[in-house]
Amino acid sequence: MCDSAVALGAETARGHTLFAKNSDRKACESQPFLQFREAHHAPGSRVRCTHIEIPQVAETYAVAGHSPWWVWGFEHGVNEHGVAIGNHTVFSNEPIEEAPGLIGMDLVRLGLERGRNAREALEVIATLVESHGQGGAALGPDAAGYHNSFLLADGGNAWRLETSNRHWAARQVRLEACTNHYGLDAKWDIASRGFEGWARAVGYWTRAERVDVAAALRNPHVPGHITEGRARRARELLEARRGRHDVASFTALLRDHDGDAAWSSDGATPADERYFTLCAHSAPVHRTTASLVAELRGPSVTASPVWIGFATPCTGIFLPVYLAGTLPASLARVEEADGAPAAWPRFHRLDVAVSRDPARHTPFVRTRWARLEERIDAERRVVERAVAAEADATATADALSDFMEHTTTVALEEAETLANEVEAAEAR
Repeated sequence: MCDSAVALGAETARGHTLFAKNSDRKACESQPFLQFREAHHAPGSRVRCTHIEIPQVAETYAVAGHSPWWVWGFEHGVNEHGVAIGNHTVFSNEPIEEAPGLIGMDLVRLGLERGRNAREALEVIATLVESHGQGGAALGPDAAGYHNSFLLADGGNAWRLETSNRHWAARQVRLEACTNHYGLDAKWDIASRGFEGWARAVGYWTRAERVDVAAALRNPHVPGHITEGRARRARELLEARRGRHDVASFTALLRDHDGDAAWSSDGATPADERYFTLCAHSAPVHRTTASLVAELRGPSVTASPVWIGFATPCTGIFLPVYLAGTLPASLARVEEADGAPAAWPRFHRLDVAVSRDPARHTPFVRTRWARLEERIDAERRVVERAVAAEADATATADALSDFMEHTTTVALEEAETLANEVEAAEAR
Protein backbone atom coordinates (compact mmCIF):
# COMPACT_ATOMS: atom_id res chain seq x y z
CA MET A 1 0.00 0.00 0.00
CA CYS A 2 1.18 3.65 0.41
CA ASP A 3 0.06 7.28 0.36
CA SER A 4 1.86 10.31 -1.01
CA ALA A 5 1.23 13.99 -1.63
CA VAL A 6 2.80 16.90 -3.48
CA ALA A 7 2.28 20.66 -3.53
CA LEU A 8 4.13 22.87 -6.00
CA GLY A 9 5.53 26.19 -4.86
CA ALA A 10 2.39 28.22 -5.59
CA GLU A 11 0.53 26.04 -3.07
CA THR A 12 3.09 26.41 -0.26
CA ALA A 13 3.94 29.12 2.25
CA ARG A 14 7.62 29.37 1.25
CA GLY A 15 7.21 28.91 -2.49
CA HIS A 16 9.04 25.57 -2.57
CA THR A 17 7.68 22.21 -3.72
CA LEU A 18 6.71 19.87 -0.89
CA PHE A 19 6.64 16.07 -1.27
CA ALA A 20 5.52 13.49 1.30
CA LYS A 21 5.07 9.73 1.39
CA ASN A 22 4.14 6.98 3.82
CA SER A 23 5.43 3.52 2.95
CA ASP A 24 2.81 0.99 4.06
CA ARG A 25 4.02 -2.59 4.15
CA LYS A 26 4.17 -5.61 6.47
CA ALA A 27 4.40 -4.45 10.07
CA CYS A 28 7.65 -6.24 10.91
CA GLU A 29 9.55 -5.53 7.68
CA SER A 30 12.65 -3.54 8.61
CA GLN A 31 13.06 -0.56 6.30
CA PRO A 32 16.39 1.25 6.81
CA PHE A 33 17.32 4.55 5.14
CA LEU A 34 20.21 4.14 2.68
CA GLN A 35 22.56 6.61 0.99
CA PHE A 36 24.50 6.10 -2.24
CA ARG A 37 27.01 8.55 -3.67
CA GLU A 38 27.21 9.66 -7.29
CA ALA A 39 29.28 7.33 -9.46
CA HIS A 40 30.69 6.81 -12.95
CA HIS A 41 30.45 3.38 -14.57
CA ALA A 42 32.54 1.71 -17.24
CA PRO A 43 31.02 1.00 -20.67
CA GLY A 44 29.15 -2.29 -20.68
CA SER A 45 28.56 -2.25 -16.91
CA ARG A 46 25.42 -3.87 -15.54
CA VAL A 47 23.51 -3.39 -12.29
CA ARG A 48 21.80 -6.13 -10.32
CA CYS A 49 18.37 -4.98 -9.11
CA THR A 50 16.04 -7.00 -6.86
CA HIS A 51 15.25 -9.75 -9.37
CA ILE A 52 17.04 -9.00 -12.63
CA GLU A 53 20.23 -7.46 -13.99
CA ILE A 54 20.02 -4.56 -16.45
CA PRO A 55 22.53 -2.36 -18.32
CA GLN A 56 24.07 0.39 -16.18
CA VAL A 57 24.32 3.99 -17.37
CA ALA A 58 27.54 5.98 -17.56
CA GLU A 59 26.72 8.19 -14.55
CA THR A 60 24.44 7.77 -11.55
CA TYR A 61 23.50 10.58 -9.17
CA ALA A 62 23.72 10.72 -5.40
CA VAL A 63 20.52 9.33 -3.84
CA ALA A 64 19.02 8.37 -0.49
CA GLY A 65 15.83 6.52 0.37
CA HIS A 66 13.98 4.01 2.51
CA SER A 67 14.55 0.45 1.34
CA PRO A 68 12.88 -2.73 2.71
CA TRP A 69 15.73 -4.94 3.94
CA TRP A 70 15.52 -7.46 1.08
CA VAL A 71 15.03 -4.98 -1.80
CA TRP A 72 17.60 -3.26 -4.03
CA GLY A 73 15.43 -0.21 -4.66
CA PHE A 74 13.58 2.44 -2.63
CA GLU A 75 10.00 2.88 -1.47
CA HIS A 76 10.66 6.61 -1.73
CA GLY A 77 13.70 8.86 -1.86
CA VAL A 78 15.46 11.95 -3.18
CA ASN A 79 18.50 12.71 -5.30
CA GLU A 80 21.17 15.40 -5.46
CA HIS A 81 19.25 17.34 -8.13
CA GLY A 82 16.22 17.90 -5.96
CA VAL A 83 14.02 15.13 -7.37
CA ALA A 84 11.73 13.10 -5.09
CA ILE A 85 9.87 9.92 -6.11
CA GLY A 86 7.58 7.45 -4.37
CA ASN A 87 5.64 4.42 -5.60
CA HIS A 88 2.31 2.79 -4.75
CA THR A 89 0.64 -0.53 -5.48
CA VAL A 90 -2.21 -0.24 -7.99
CA PHE A 91 -4.65 -2.99 -8.89
CA SER A 92 -5.04 -3.55 -12.62
CA ASN A 93 -7.40 -5.67 -14.68
CA GLU A 94 -4.26 -6.99 -16.36
CA PRO A 95 -2.52 -9.89 -14.53
CA ILE A 96 1.05 -9.12 -13.47
CA GLU A 97 3.68 -10.68 -15.72
CA GLU A 98 5.03 -14.02 -14.51
CA ALA A 99 8.60 -13.36 -15.64
CA PRO A 100 10.77 -11.41 -13.18
CA GLY A 101 11.24 -7.75 -14.00
CA LEU A 102 11.89 -4.45 -12.24
CA ILE A 103 9.64 -4.01 -9.22
CA GLY A 104 8.31 -0.57 -8.35
CA MET A 105 10.95 0.04 -5.68
CA ASP A 106 13.73 -0.66 -8.18
CA LEU A 107 12.14 1.86 -10.54
CA VAL A 108 12.06 4.55 -7.85
CA ARG A 109 15.78 4.21 -7.22
CA LEU A 110 16.62 3.97 -10.93
CA GLY A 111 14.58 7.09 -11.65
CA LEU A 112 16.44 8.98 -8.92
CA GLU A 113 19.87 7.71 -9.98
CA ARG A 114 19.30 8.65 -13.63
CA GLY A 115 16.93 11.66 -13.61
CA ARG A 116 18.00 15.29 -13.18
CA ASN A 117 14.40 16.49 -12.94
CA ALA A 118 10.95 14.98 -12.53
CA ARG A 119 10.22 14.75 -16.27
CA GLU A 120 13.56 13.10 -16.98
CA ALA A 121 13.01 10.62 -14.14
CA LEU A 122 9.55 9.85 -15.52
CA GLU A 123 11.06 9.07 -18.90
CA VAL A 124 13.65 6.82 -17.24
CA ILE A 125 10.96 4.84 -15.40
CA ALA A 126 8.64 4.66 -18.41
CA THR A 127 11.41 3.37 -20.67
CA LEU A 128 12.45 0.74 -18.12
CA VAL A 129 8.84 -0.39 -17.62
CA GLU A 130 8.46 -0.89 -21.36
CA SER A 131 11.78 -2.73 -21.62
CA HIS A 132 11.75 -4.99 -18.55
CA GLY A 133 8.22 -5.27 -17.15
CA GLN A 134 7.29 -5.41 -13.46
CA GLY A 135 7.13 -9.10 -12.55
CA GLY A 136 8.53 -10.65 -9.40
CA ALA A 137 7.92 -10.66 -5.66
CA ALA A 138 7.33 -7.19 -4.23
CA LEU A 139 5.07 -7.49 -1.19
CA GLY A 140 7.78 -9.62 0.44
CA PRO A 141 10.65 -11.93 -0.58
CA ASP A 142 8.23 -14.77 -1.28
CA ALA A 143 5.04 -12.76 -1.84
CA ALA A 144 3.19 -11.45 -4.86
CA GLY A 145 4.24 -8.72 -7.25
CA TYR A 146 2.14 -5.75 -8.29
CA HIS A 147 1.66 -2.93 -10.78
CA ASN A 148 2.80 0.53 -9.71
CA SER A 149 1.94 4.18 -9.80
CA PHE A 150 4.50 6.89 -9.03
CA LEU A 151 4.50 10.46 -7.81
CA LEU A 152 7.54 12.40 -9.05
CA ALA A 153 8.46 15.98 -8.12
CA ASP A 154 11.22 18.56 -8.38
CA GLY A 155 11.46 22.24 -7.52
CA GLY A 156 9.12 23.32 -10.30
CA ASN A 157 7.12 20.35 -11.60
CA ALA A 158 5.34 17.18 -10.51
CA TRP A 159 3.93 14.19 -12.37
CA ARG A 160 1.54 11.36 -11.59
CA LEU A 161 2.55 8.21 -13.47
CA GLU A 162 0.38 5.06 -13.57
CA THR A 163 1.35 1.73 -15.07
CA SER A 164 0.00 -1.69 -15.95
CA ASN A 165 2.80 -4.10 -16.78
CA ARG A 166 4.55 -2.40 -19.75
CA HIS A 167 1.89 0.23 -20.39
CA TRP A 168 1.71 3.64 -18.73
CA ALA A 169 0.09 7.06 -18.72
CA ALA A 170 1.02 10.28 -16.90
CA ARG A 171 -0.27 13.75 -16.10
CA GLN A 172 1.45 16.86 -14.82
CA VAL A 173 0.03 17.87 -11.42
CA ARG A 174 0.17 20.81 -9.03
CA LEU A 175 -1.56 19.75 -5.80
CA GLU A 176 -2.02 15.99 -5.71
CA ALA A 177 -2.50 12.97 -3.46
CA CYS A 178 -1.88 9.39 -4.58
CA THR A 179 -2.88 6.12 -2.98
CA ASN A 180 -3.46 2.53 -4.09
CA HIS A 181 -5.90 2.89 -6.92
CA TYR A 182 -5.71 4.40 -10.37
CA GLY A 183 -6.50 8.10 -10.27
CA LEU A 184 -5.88 9.33 -13.81
CA ASP A 185 -9.00 9.99 -15.83
CA ALA A 186 -9.14 10.88 -19.54
CA LYS A 187 -7.07 14.04 -19.01
CA TRP A 188 -3.65 12.40 -19.10
CA ASP A 189 -0.85 14.25 -20.90
CA ILE A 190 1.41 11.48 -22.23
CA ALA A 191 1.31 7.69 -22.46
CA SER A 192 3.17 4.68 -23.78
CA ARG A 193 3.10 4.12 -27.53
CA GLY A 194 -0.18 2.53 -28.57
CA PHE A 195 -1.72 2.89 -25.10
CA GLU A 196 -5.23 3.67 -26.31
CA GLY A 197 -5.15 1.00 -28.98
CA TRP A 198 -4.03 -1.60 -26.47
CA ALA A 199 -6.75 -0.66 -23.96
CA ARG A 200 -9.37 -1.04 -26.68
CA ALA A 201 -7.90 -4.22 -28.16
CA VAL A 202 -8.01 -6.11 -24.86
CA GLY A 203 -11.48 -4.82 -24.04
CA TYR A 204 -10.63 -2.58 -21.11
CA TRP A 205 -12.13 0.43 -22.92
CA THR A 206 -15.03 0.16 -25.37
CA ARG A 207 -16.30 3.75 -25.57
CA ALA A 208 -15.67 6.15 -28.44
CA GLU A 209 -14.12 8.93 -26.32
CA ARG A 210 -10.54 9.09 -25.10
CA VAL A 211 -9.48 6.35 -22.67
CA ASP A 212 -10.21 7.09 -19.01
CA VAL A 213 -7.22 5.40 -17.36
CA ALA A 214 -8.83 4.69 -13.99
CA ALA A 215 -12.12 3.50 -15.46
CA ALA A 216 -10.34 1.25 -17.94
CA LEU A 217 -7.64 -0.29 -15.77
CA ARG A 218 -8.93 -0.46 -12.21
CA ASN A 219 -9.70 -4.01 -11.08
CA PRO A 220 -13.31 -4.00 -9.81
CA HIS A 221 -12.70 -7.09 -7.69
CA VAL A 222 -10.31 -5.25 -5.31
CA PRO A 223 -12.33 -3.58 -2.52
CA GLY A 224 -12.27 0.19 -2.97
CA HIS A 225 -12.85 0.99 0.71
CA ILE A 226 -9.20 0.18 1.47
CA THR A 227 -8.06 3.20 -0.54
CA GLU A 228 -10.99 5.56 -1.15
CA GLY A 229 -11.22 6.96 2.37
CA ARG A 230 -7.49 7.66 2.48
CA ALA A 231 -7.55 9.35 -0.92
CA ARG A 232 -10.51 11.51 0.08
CA ARG A 233 -8.92 12.50 3.40
CA ALA A 234 -5.59 13.41 1.77
CA ARG A 235 -7.37 15.62 -0.76
CA GLU A 236 -9.28 17.33 2.07
CA LEU A 237 -6.06 18.09 3.92
CA LEU A 238 -4.40 19.41 0.77
CA GLU A 239 -7.33 21.64 -0.16
CA ALA A 240 -7.66 23.00 3.37
CA ARG A 241 -4.25 24.69 3.24
CA ARG A 242 -3.93 25.71 -0.41
CA GLY A 243 -1.19 28.32 -0.72
CA ARG A 244 -0.13 27.79 2.91
CA HIS A 245 1.40 24.32 2.99
CA ASP A 246 4.63 23.80 4.90
CA VAL A 247 6.68 20.93 6.29
CA ALA A 248 4.44 20.84 9.37
CA SER A 249 1.25 20.43 7.32
CA PHE A 250 2.84 17.63 5.31
CA THR A 251 4.11 15.75 8.37
CA ALA A 252 0.64 16.19 9.88
CA LEU A 253 -0.89 14.65 6.76
CA LEU A 254 1.32 11.57 7.12
CA ARG A 255 0.37 11.30 10.82
CA ASP A 256 -3.35 11.70 10.22
CA HIS A 257 -5.99 9.36 11.67
CA ASP A 258 -9.01 11.19 10.24
CA GLY A 259 -8.47 14.02 12.70
CA ASP A 260 -7.98 11.86 15.80
CA ALA A 261 -4.72 12.19 17.74
CA ALA A 262 -4.47 8.43 18.24
CA TRP A 263 -5.54 5.67 15.92
CA SER A 264 -8.46 3.58 17.08
CA SER A 265 -10.47 1.08 15.11
CA ASP A 266 -13.56 1.81 17.26
CA GLY A 267 -14.57 -1.79 16.71
CA ALA A 268 -14.02 -1.55 12.96
CA THR A 269 -12.61 -4.44 10.94
CA PRO A 270 -10.77 -4.57 7.60
CA ALA A 271 -14.22 -4.66 6.00
CA ASP A 272 -14.83 -1.03 7.07
CA GLU A 273 -13.42 2.09 5.41
CA ARG A 274 -12.64 3.80 8.74
CA TYR A 275 -10.21 0.98 9.56
CA PHE A 276 -7.77 2.50 7.02
CA THR A 277 -6.17 5.86 7.78
CA LEU A 278 -3.27 7.76 6.22
CA CYS A 279 -1.04 6.83 9.15
CA ALA A 280 -1.71 3.13 8.70
CA HIS A 281 -2.24 0.71 11.58
CA SER A 282 -4.31 -1.60 9.44
CA ALA A 283 -3.06 -5.11 10.10
CA PRO A 284 -3.19 -7.54 8.44
CA VAL A 285 -3.55 -5.46 5.25
CA HIS A 286 -0.74 -2.97 5.83
CA ARG A 287 1.03 -0.73 8.34
CA THR A 288 3.15 2.40 7.85
CA THR A 289 6.78 1.37 8.18
CA ALA A 290 8.67 4.45 6.93
CA SER A 291 7.96 8.07 5.97
CA LEU A 292 9.60 10.97 4.17
CA VAL A 293 8.91 14.68 3.68
CA ALA A 294 11.07 16.77 1.34
CA GLU A 295 11.07 20.50 0.67
CA LEU A 296 12.51 20.75 -2.84
CA ARG A 297 14.06 24.19 -2.85
CA GLY A 298 15.67 24.18 -6.27
CA PRO A 299 18.08 22.25 -8.46
CA SER A 300 19.86 20.65 -5.50
CA VAL A 301 18.84 19.31 -2.09
CA THR A 302 22.30 18.20 -1.00
CA ALA A 303 22.51 20.91 1.69
CA SER A 304 18.73 21.14 2.23
CA PRO A 305 16.95 18.91 4.74
CA VAL A 306 14.83 15.87 4.01
CA TRP A 307 12.76 14.70 6.97
CA ILE A 308 12.56 10.94 7.53
CA GLY A 309 10.67 8.72 9.94
CA PHE A 310 10.68 5.05 10.88
CA ALA A 311 7.68 2.82 11.74
CA THR A 312 4.38 4.70 12.18
CA PRO A 313 4.92 8.48 12.07
CA CYS A 314 2.41 9.16 14.86
CA THR A 315 4.63 7.29 17.33
CA GLY A 316 7.97 8.65 16.12
CA ILE A 317 9.94 11.68 15.04
CA PHE A 318 10.84 13.19 11.68
CA LEU A 319 14.62 13.60 11.56
CA PRO A 320 16.27 16.10 9.18
CA VAL A 321 18.97 14.53 6.98
CA TYR A 322 21.20 15.95 4.25
CA LEU A 323 22.67 14.34 1.14
CA ALA A 324 25.69 16.65 1.36
CA GLY A 325 26.81 14.90 4.53
CA THR A 326 27.35 11.27 5.49
CA LEU A 327 24.24 9.78 7.07
CA PRO A 328 24.65 7.99 10.42
CA ALA A 329 25.22 4.27 10.07
CA SER A 330 22.37 3.58 12.51
CA LEU A 331 19.85 4.77 9.90
CA ALA A 332 21.02 2.10 7.45
CA ARG A 333 21.15 -0.89 9.82
CA VAL A 334 18.48 -3.54 9.47
CA GLU A 335 18.76 -4.68 13.07
CA GLU A 336 20.65 -3.96 16.26
CA ALA A 337 23.61 -6.23 16.94
CA ASP A 338 26.69 -6.14 19.17
CA GLY A 339 25.56 -2.93 20.79
CA ALA A 340 25.28 -1.02 17.50
CA PRO A 341 22.02 0.97 17.43
CA ALA A 342 19.61 0.69 14.49
CA ALA A 343 16.85 3.20 13.86
CA TRP A 344 14.11 1.06 12.34
CA PRO A 345 13.92 -1.69 15.00
CA ARG A 346 14.16 0.86 17.81
CA PHE A 347 11.24 2.92 16.50
CA HIS A 348 9.32 -0.26 15.68
CA ARG A 349 9.66 -1.39 19.28
CA LEU A 350 8.14 1.91 20.43
CA ASP A 351 5.36 1.61 17.84
CA VAL A 352 4.46 -1.87 19.12
CA ALA A 353 4.43 -0.67 22.73
CA VAL A 354 2.20 2.33 21.99
CA SER A 355 -0.15 0.19 19.91
CA ARG A 356 -1.15 -1.86 22.95
CA ASP A 357 -3.20 1.15 24.10
CA PRO A 358 -2.91 3.94 21.53
CA ALA A 359 -5.50 6.22 23.14
CA ARG A 360 -3.46 6.23 26.33
CA HIS A 361 0.09 6.26 24.99
CA THR A 362 0.00 8.23 21.72
CA PRO A 363 -0.61 11.66 23.34
CA PHE A 364 2.21 10.96 25.80
CA VAL A 365 4.81 10.10 23.16
CA ARG A 366 3.61 12.87 20.83
CA THR A 367 4.20 15.46 23.56
CA ARG A 368 7.71 14.20 24.16
CA TRP A 369 8.54 14.03 20.46
CA ALA A 370 7.14 17.52 19.84
CA ARG A 371 9.59 18.95 22.38
CA LEU A 372 12.53 17.18 20.76
CA GLU A 373 11.42 18.11 17.23
CA GLU A 374 11.26 21.77 18.29
CA ARG A 375 14.75 21.59 19.78
CA ILE A 376 16.24 19.84 16.74
CA ASP A 377 14.57 22.32 14.41
CA ALA A 378 16.16 25.23 16.27
CA GLU A 379 19.57 23.54 16.05
CA ARG A 380 18.99 22.78 12.37
CA ARG A 381 18.44 26.44 11.54
CA VAL A 382 21.69 27.41 13.23
CA VAL A 383 23.65 24.73 11.35
CA GLU A 384 22.07 25.64 8.01
CA ARG A 385 22.92 29.32 8.45
CA ALA A 386 26.51 28.38 9.24
CA VAL A 387 26.95 26.11 6.21
CA ALA A 388 25.25 28.63 3.91
CA ALA A 389 28.17 30.96 4.59
CA GLU A 390 30.75 28.18 4.16
CA ALA A 391 32.56 28.06 0.83
CA ASP A 392 34.38 24.80 1.52
CA ALA A 393 32.30 21.76 0.49
CA THR A 394 34.26 19.47 2.81
CA ALA A 395 33.61 21.71 5.80
CA THR A 396 29.90 21.82 4.90
CA ALA A 397 29.73 18.03 4.65
CA ASP A 398 31.52 17.61 7.98
CA ALA A 399 29.21 20.05 9.76
CA LEU A 400 26.07 18.40 8.41
CA SER A 401 27.41 14.92 9.18
CA ASP A 402 28.15 15.91 12.78
CA PHE A 403 24.69 17.43 13.15
CA MET A 404 22.97 14.30 11.80
CA GLU A 405 25.04 12.04 14.05
CA HIS A 406 24.12 14.13 17.08
CA THR A 407 20.40 14.38 16.36
CA THR A 408 20.10 10.70 15.44
CA THR A 409 21.84 9.65 18.65
CA VAL A 410 19.52 11.82 20.73
CA ALA A 411 16.42 10.56 18.92
CA LEU A 412 17.38 6.90 19.28
CA GLU A 413 18.06 7.37 22.98
CA GLU A 414 14.67 9.02 23.39
CA ALA A 415 12.96 6.22 21.44
CA GLU A 416 14.47 3.65 23.79
CA THR A 417 13.52 5.68 26.85
CA LEU A 418 9.95 6.12 25.65
CA ALA A 419 9.61 2.41 24.83
CA ASN A 420 10.83 1.52 28.32
CA GLU A 421 8.37 3.95 29.92
CA VAL A 422 5.40 2.80 27.84
CA GLU A 423 6.20 -0.87 28.44
CA ALA A 424 6.52 -0.18 32.17
CA ALA A 425 3.17 1.60 32.17
CA GLU A 426 1.59 -1.37 30.42
CA ALA A 427 3.07 -3.76 32.98
CA ARG A 428 1.55 -1.88 35.92
